[in-house]
Amino acid sequence: MIFLASCANEEKKEVETIPEITRDWKEIKEDSVLTILAENSPASYFIYRGRNMGYEYELLYEFTKDQNIRLQVQMVNDLDEMFLNLDSCNGDVIACNLTITPERNQLIDFTVPHLKTHQVLIQRKPENYRKLSKQELKDTLIGEIEELQGKTIHVWQNSSYYTQIKLLNDQLALNMKIIATDGDLITEELIRMVSDGEIDYTIADENIAKIDLRYYSNLDISLKMSHEDSIAFGVRKTSPALRDSLNAWLTAKENQSTIGEVKRKYFQRKNLSNKANQDYSSLNGDVLSPYDDIIKSESDKIGWDWRLTSAIIYQESKFETWKVSWAGAFGIFQFMPATAAGYGISPSSSAEEQIKAGMRKLNKNFQQWLEIIPDSSECTKFTLATFNAGRAHVDDARALCAVYDLDSNVWENNVSDMIRNLSKPTYYRDKVVKNGYCRGIETYEYVIEVIQRFEEYKAAFPNEDS
Repeated sequence: MIFLASCANEEKKEVETIPEITRDWKEIKEDSVLTILAENSPASYFIYRGRNMGYEYELLYEFTKDQNIRLQVQMVNDLDEMFLNLDSCNGDVIACNLTITPERNQLIDFTVPHLKTHQVLIQRKPENYRKLSKQELKDTLIGEIEELQGKTIHVWQNSSYYTQIKLLNDQLALNMKIIATDGDLITEELIRMVSDGEIDYTIADENIAKIDLRYYSNLDISLKMSHEDSIAFGVRKTSPALRDSLNAWLTAKENQSTIGEVKRKYFQRKNLSNKANQDYSSLNGDVLSPYDDIIKSESDKIGWDWRLTSAIIYQESKFETWKVSWAGAFGIFQFMPATAAGYGISPSSSAEEQIKAGMRKLNKNFQQWLEIIPDSSECTKFTLATFNAGRAHVDDARALCAVYDLDSNVWENNVSDMIRNLSKPTYYRDKVVKNGYCRGIETYEYVIEVIQRFEEYKAAFPNEDS
């Protein structure tokens, strides 16, 4: 099916003049760069406020840091092509949450497993699930594999999930309708489709499903669909030294605490920003937060309404200076550590220092947009989107506007629609998109919620001169 060969110059030359060129650990060390093939998902690789993240990405980042080489990412938009991309030397390591299977062992080599997991059924809870008792909710859900009799389930055709569900279907005579999906429809997208009611069921590894539960609380993943599976990195069969180097790092005693910490970060800790918190202020009286004075002073310096700034801060941290997100964002403006360093702050910085840094960043983004978009109201919306998702994803959404004949200088019903679509393969695989998948619905709602809260604050806390 796929021919595994050594990597060679792609230019066509006389066969007898082409020395065989291999790319193994020696060549990687000489280039000082390891290129990984990764999909856009929390278990593999994604961008959060301009920072590269993802469970497998962070494991390999720690490996390359120890080896004093650079880590580079090549996005895989179609998982069906990942083995060909590896064989063609578009990447050195597949980091796409790969389960070790006999079929895949024919095509590539695997490292030692870095994770053990099992497959689970992804199913949707009823709309009124919050009003049900635990037993009532349990009674509405599929609790045994046999209850899948006659059901329709969507699964990626070249996944281990598909092999397993086909086996169960045949062994238990379940008469299920198994719809095989292509590799451009990633597991996270199928999970979203279940949540939104577009499909009824899919299957995922439990580690992936646990992450997505932070975004889709109406899903249930309790039904186990397989025995324990091993997840590992994939390498070319012609790269045994790379495989051995990865194995040595993954099994070294001194690295186990680092590996364990990465696992806990992605699979055990909850996203604090998803927890329901009471409002900091009941909006009674004339004090919105303990930081009104500094917010008013810093907002006035850049010509912003202090209530808009307060709405952003509430959206980010609910005025809690100690808040730290599961991804490491901290403080009143939820700066990522790398960004914070550029603005001279750290988790130990005072609330005043954090607010001043946040205002400098907002003003910088606003002034940059003002050079492109003369309408200050529109610039504000683009600034909010940039603060939430990063400039790169907003630029991708604007590029898509040109493709779909929309106005790239208008947020509502134009750029906002395109950034929301960046979670769909049809859009984020478009050639004009440079930064891949984005959970754009969060940014779409972020802008709406901040502006709505701003209007509420204006009504509750009118300026003295208004």
